[in-house]
Formats: sequence, structure tokens, C-alpha cells
Amino acid sequence: MRPSSRTVPVLMYHHISPVDGMITTSPVNFELQLAWLARHGYRALSSVEFAAHVDGRPAPSRSVLITFDDGYLDNWVYAYPLLRKYGFSAMVFLITSRIGEGPARSHLGQDKLPETPSHRDCTRRIEEGDADSVMLRWSEVRAMRDAGTIEFHSHTHTHTRWDESAQANDKNRLMARELSDSRAALMAQMGGVSAHLCWPQGYFDAEYVALARQAGFRYLYTTRAFGQNRPGGDPSSIYRFAVRNTAGAGLGRRVRIAAHPLLGPLFNRWKRWTHARRR
Repeated sequence: MRPSSRTVPVLMYHHISPVDGMITTSPVNFELQLAWLARHGYRALSSVEFAAHVDGRPAPSRSVLITFDDGYLDNWVYAYPLLRKYGFSAMVFLITSRIGEGPARSHLGQDKLPETPSHRDCTRRIEEGDADSVMLRWSEVRAMRDAGTIEFHSHTHTHTRWDESAQANDKNRLMARELSDSRAALMAQMGGVSAHLCWPQGYFDAEYVALARQAGFRYLYTTRAFGQNRPGGDPSSIYRFAVRNTAGAGLGRRVRIAAHPLLGPLFNRWKRWTHARRR
């Protein structure tokens, strides 16, 4: 494969938890997925390495980028210890208003693990004002960062779809405030802010992209699955695919297709066509 055609698959996770639910991968399957990647010689890129790839300097072959959205407690309890075990790094996009204060809780390998509810239960608790029981704390964020295992980036401040709200006519001003508040929180808690941003629920438009650039964000992550992240690609439209709750071989098939210079575009074209037919 020519370096210029090399693609980096970007994996999108939310929850790693033994509790069944939507957008959740079990710890057993997550470990099988990491073991498969390690056994087949894959490496996880850092945000700096991935940015260099997007900017035109091809990443090594068999590279992936591992990402998590929102910042749930189970990322600390299960994902972090398993990533460390297999020597992989990851990126977490934080909803900064939901990250709390307090001491770090237990994680896999320690006693008395905290509960990690389903996504539906997490959403209910957040709506009821109990984000702390299901979201990360800054102490846990800093511990993962200091271990060199997980980086943290912006997923806006409140994760609100302003375009679908009662204030949709004012969405651009509200999104500009989201980006500013998120940057301020990351700066205060982490001492810095990267140029990487993930859109709430994957929604963006040309006005949002312009606002993100003005705020200092360059690498913009979507929930669009059917495209390839090649060297010199568009940094404002980074493709990611959702990882299913499958064993390692299932993820392996998806990664290999995503990275293939011929099969990948054919698969993406077919999937876009089937999705358009359903609509």
C-alpha cells in the first residue's frame, strides 16, 4: 500500500461496562478487541500523530485511533485499566460541564468497583442532577492523563443540540459560548486545550465549522462512518465508526475493511447507498 493512500480507522466508543445497553461494549469484548489489535501488530496513535497524518505525513501502517465520547465513569473503571494492560492509548472527548470534583474511585483490579449503569440510566441520572454517579471526576481525568494512557479533548460544555432547541435561531451564538466555556474548563482543570473537537451527537454545519476554527479547533470529529481518513484529508470532517459489542475478530474485520485502499471505498459507497435507500 502506498503511504499516500494509507487510511487510519478511527474507532468510536462510549461505554465499557458489564451492564447491557445501547452504545456499550462489555469489558470482556473490549479486552478481546484490544488483544486482537495487539496480536495483529496494530498501534494506537496519539492526537499529535493523528494530526500529522491528516496534515499529510502518513502514519505507520496498521495504525488506529481509539476515541471515547462524553466521559463516562466506566471509561475510568474498565477502559483505562484494559488499555494500560495492552499498551494502547486513547482519546476521550469530555462534556466539560458534567465532570465533577472529588477523589478518584476504584477501577478494575481494585476493590469495590462503583456501578456503571446503562446508557439509558446514565441519561436519566444526568437529567435528574446526579451526573457525578455516572460521569468522570477531574481527579480521574488527571490520573489517566498523567499515566500517559488517555488524552482529553473537547466535546463542548453541555452537549446540547442547539439546532433542535427552542433557541435554534440563536444556535451560532450559543455554540460559540459552548466552545468558549469548554475551553475555559479544560484550561482551568488541565492547564491546556488541544485543537481537537468532537461535535455533540455528530451534528455540524458550515457555520459551526467556522466557529470552531475561530475558537482554535482544527481537527473536528464526526459520527460519519463511511469515509477514509487519508493523509492530507479534510481535518474538519474526520470519519469514525461505532465499535459494536463484538469479539476481537468482529472489530478486526471492520478495521481491515476501513483501512483497505480498494475495499474501503467500495464498502463506504455501498453503505451510503443502503442508508439512502432506507431514508
